Amino acid sequence: MIDISDEEFRQFQKFIFEAAGITLSDTKKPLVSGRLAKRLQHFQFDSYGKYFQMLSNGGAADEVQIAIDLLTTNETYFFREQKHFDFLRQRAAAHRRREPFRVWSAACSSGEEAYSIAMVLADCQPGQPWEVLGSDISTRVLQQARRGHYLDERARLVPHDYLQRFCLKGTGVQQGTMLVDRNLRSRVEFHQANLTQPLPPLGAFDFVFLRNVMIYFNDDTKRRVVRNVLSLLKQDGILLVGHSESLNGISDAVRQLSPAIYVKK
Repeated sequence: MIDISDEEFRQFQKFIFEAAGITLSDTKKPLVSGRLAKRLQHFQFDSYGKYFQMLSNGGAADEVQIAIDLLTTNETYFFREQKHFDFLRQRAAAHRRREPFRVWSAACSSGEEAYSIAMVLADCQPGQPWEVLGSDISTRVLQQARRGHYLDERARLVPHDYLQRFCLKGTGVQQGTMLVDRNLRSRVEFHQANLTQPLPPLGAFDFVFLRNVMIYFNDDTKRRVVRNVLSLLKQDGILLVGHSESLNGISDAVRQLSPAIYVKK
């Protein structure tokens, strides 16, 4: 393992902040060196500084995306924070308008949250139009999300009847894994989006899950991200954040309904 110097680490701190708005604390130095070590080996570089120079010279756009993918923390599982899905079920079941009920998993990582949303909507809105969109800055995790193939341990909180209805259990060489049913996968779209930058035209949403992502941002970046996300949330739409997160002092465009649940004014 090649050691990363303090100066090299500061270069990558600046790189990921400028690219994704993520603030890496000094304690993340081992994470940066560990996640980028194979890229140094791939290019036969003997220092992290040489790898950073390649990223900075403007001629390695594909490698810049790979570095962003590697440095973006992605940790999730199905039906994380169950109360949010209970609240989604209540609101979706009461939806009586003709247009589709639209939900956005704004930092979807490898797709578990988006598919959890889709299971709830398929269950409580049978025969009704609904749409689920998942977005993330990382192309690597979006590829995994589109496949919908996961280790069983990621699905430990999926209700048993949902596992039977919406998932296929792996056998043989695939034992210990599960695959989201093709019909449900076809109802979920995934797009790349950087929440710190102007967003693509994704349409307006009734619900947005923006959970466990703002913990990586400073206050100025949080305000920009929330402003961008709220621009795509319908009036009286619901914004969900992680239970360790708060919008106090971040946005006055929402009103708190309960911990981690906000409504757009």
